[in-house]
Amino acid sequence: MATEDKNSATAAAILPLVGGAANVGSIAHCMTRLRLGLHDRSLVDDEALKAVPAVMGVVEDDTYQIVLGPGTVARVTPEFERMVEEGRAAATAPGEATPPAPASASASADELAAQGAAMKAARKAKNATPFKLFLRRIANIFVPLIPALIGCGIIAGLNGLLVNLGWLTSVTPALAAMASGFMALIAVFVGYNTAKEFGGTPILGGAVAAIIVFPGVANIEAFGQKLAPGQGGVLGALGAAVLAVYVEKWCRRWVPEALDVLVTPTLTVLLSGLVTIFGLMYVAGEISTAIGTFADWLLSNGGAGAGFVLGGLFLPLVMLGLHQALIPIHTTLIEQQGYTVLLPILAMAGAGQVGAAVAVYFRLPRNQSIRRTIRSALPAGLLGVGEPLIYGVSLPLGRPFITACVGGAFGGGFVGLFNQLGDKVGSTAIGPSGWALFPLLDGNQGLGTTVAIYAGGLLAGYLTGFLATYFFGFSKDLLAEFDVAQEPAESTVAATGGPTSPPTKEPAGV
Repeated sequence: MATEDKNSATAAAILPLVGGAANVGSIAHCMTRLRLGLHDRSLVDDEALKAVPAVMGVVEDDTYQIVLGPGTVARVTPEFERMVEEGRAAATAPGEATPPAPASASASADELAAQGAAMKAARKAKNATPFKLFLRRIANIFVPLIPALIGCGIIAGLNGLLVNLGWLTSVTPALAAMASGFMALIAVFVGYNTAKEFGGTPILGGAVAAIIVFPGVANIEAFGQKLAPGQGGVLGALGAAVLAVYVEKWCRRWVPEALDVLVTPTLTVLLSGLVTIFGLMYVAGEISTAIGTFADWLLSNGGAGAGFVLGGLFLPLVMLGLHQALIPIHTTLIEQQGYTVLLPILAMAGAGQVGAAVAVYFRLPRNQSIRRTIRSALPAGLLGVGEPLIYGVSLPLGRPFITACVGGAFGGGFVGLFNQLGDKVGSTAIGPSGWALFPLLDGNQGLGTTVAIYAGGLLAGYLTGFLATYFFGFSKDLLAEFDVAQEPAESTVAATGGPTSPPTKEPAGV
């Protein structure tokens, strides 16, 4: 089947299972997930969705999220959007839900899925705080930028390799321009997305943020210092665009409609621009510099200890939704130094998860349902997509989640130790993890050294996660409950090997 036909078939299979076009309020996607705003959650058939071959799992948060994996989601989303538009135009009724599969009678991946769902629901309720909702907004600003960061980051890595080897000297300047162009203007894109997210006019947010990267600001003095183009970076752009949104909304309330089209844009750019030039650029610049200085200090002095803590706590941060606060920090480090030294350490959390999953596989030789889940989700886990393993296996089991964090801690400690010794390991983009991060690696040493350190961290995470889980991840009661002969019913197993949850329980968040 051609790729286009496959993506179209996936979209066509998903649409009726989420209640049809009439039930879809909004459509978006991130690196791995199709994110849907649904009018009526009860119209969704979770079991049948998980049985779609391309679907790796589902997550219910502020939106209904279908995990398709990197690459696939970017191809399926346009097809899905097209079908939704066609469905609305034709006024088709929501598709009928597929009858749920019968529940299994003994401990299986289905029960883990149900436990994972309960945990996910509890976390969702706790995460609906103003602060965490604000962090989600921040994530919505930066996540759309990730594809460009990845593409430019890989080109930067390729260019650096060619320069070091002395190859294609006539081409490397062009590659440098391709790699650096987006980063030179990233503040504009941040401003545009910020205004869009906070309910303003996106182009006005971009216009105000563009002031930050305009070369002419070098002729302006603020707080007794000459400004520098780009000073304040993405943090300054974020603040400038938020200010522009509030100024614009104030103008919409007070400016007469007859003058609105002239006065509102002018006052928005003028007032926000003045505050940006004579305040935000300096303040945001100081904050950005402090972030870079602190990151360098932390790993130079904390080393293995800092890496151990960061790698071990990252999965809990993800569960609490606090990892979204790191996105502007990563972007600021990339803007300042060319790479973020934090991401390779945090990526070790995924390595610990993979090692723990392999240990679960060997510790439950009789439970074919859970083993099948692990076999289907492990390749994605190696590439940094860990949700199916986390919410479908380790988190519901309890102890294996903790031992997975131990694996991530040791992997992070390994990378952190080399940072303390002077061998920095960084990533030129955010988003990928696991093996997918190799093309984006950069540092202050040769590429071979950087790759070797990162690979060593992954191996440390895999091995420690496996050993900790194998020897300490199961109590006798847990083994007695789950190490049972259990073959999942045919109707509950996805074509990818992933199980589905029984109809009497909520679906697992993956």
